[in-house]
Amino acid sequence: MSSATLTLAKQLINRASVTPSDGGCHDLMIDRLEAIGFTVTRLPFGEVDNFWAQRGESKPLFAFAGHTDVVPTGPLESWDSPPFEATERDGYLYGRGAADMKGSLAAMITACEAFVAEHPDHLGSIGFLITSDEEGPAVDGTVKVVEYLEENNIKIDYCLVGEPSSTTKLGDVIKNGRRGSLGCRLVINGIQGHVAYPHLAENPIHRAMPVLAELSAMSWDNGNEFFPATSFQISNINSGTGATNVIPGECEVIFNFRYSTETTHEKLQQQVEAIIDKHQLNYEVEWNLSGLSFLTDVGELVDATCRAIESTTGYATKLSTAGGTSDARFIAPTGSQVVELGPINATIHQVNECVRSSDLDLLSTVYQRILDNLLTK
Repeated sequence: MSSATLTLAKQLINRASVTPSDGGCHDLMIDRLEAIGFTVTRLPFGEVDNFWAQRGESKPLFAFAGHTDVVPTGPLESWDSPPFEATERDGYLYGRGAADMKGSLAAMITACEAFVAEHPDHLGSIGFLITSDEEGPAVDGTVKVVEYLEENNIKIDYCLVGEPSSTTKLGDVIKNGRRGSLGCRLVINGIQGHVAYPHLAENPIHRAMPVLAELSAMSWDNGNEFFPATSFQISNINSGTGATNVIPGECEVIFNFRYSTETTHEKLQQQVEAIIDKHQLNYEVEWNLSGLSFLTDVGELVDATCRAIESTTGYATKLSTAGGTSDARFIAPTGSQVVELGPINATIHQVNECVRSSDLDLLSTVYQRILDNLLTK
């Protein structure tokens, strides 16, 4: 017999919800939440469906955050079982979204159901911030729901994002922060001409090379206890007409910073532009800030999460800020303490994505104990 968490995870996986579609997952979750006393506000923006659910009105407000959308499946013939037909074999649950993050969503729901059954008059409030725009552009999802919450003076005190944070066993790693992500498109303008007459042209590739060398060698900061040093990486350099005898007229460089809390995106932009200006280049620059750096230091939420993991699994967890960005980057700037905790992430976005079936019940128990630690006397 499948457990309540495993059954719900299967039901969610069976609903095809390639971003930005929620595939009916929201209706399933809302029905379960309303049955245990949550008030639900649907928040569609553009093509994206979101919802905010809340039980109680007192402080503190603890919120689960997550997404029902998944990445495309890739070649269907490469899957050992249909990606939107949840399949159990050899102790694992297979299907697109099993780990990222329908397994977490199922565990959140069943954890709340068990918690409310034991503590119908619990302290504080519980919220759910659910989007279907995390795997896509992420412009009409969590960021818009956060704006709605701010406009309505709804302040999340503690937030748990169900991203798959674990590496080798459930709960061995939780994310208590993320590096910021700052991208840039730099165009260095030159003068196109014939390679045999370089004095009549200006080669933007040649002009770019000293600048890129200096940027690549730059030490932006030394990181800190929670973050490695800020990283600068060039991902694309594009120039030339395709002809071997033409000096190009421009050179486009795409680069990215993953930065620690020791610096800011404003400071990085100023440093980069100062270096370019020093080399007296004719250039254009476009900056794209896709996520601020944030850190939830040791405190109530981190402590409650660590204690819940150890009491459930018997081992201690590790705090980490590694990896890419998540929707936590939109929630942390509101002042909320934020952690990310979910299943093992080894197969996310892959063909045959899966999660250990027994881990879903463990995760539900961990989530319930976090609620116990924060919302009971």
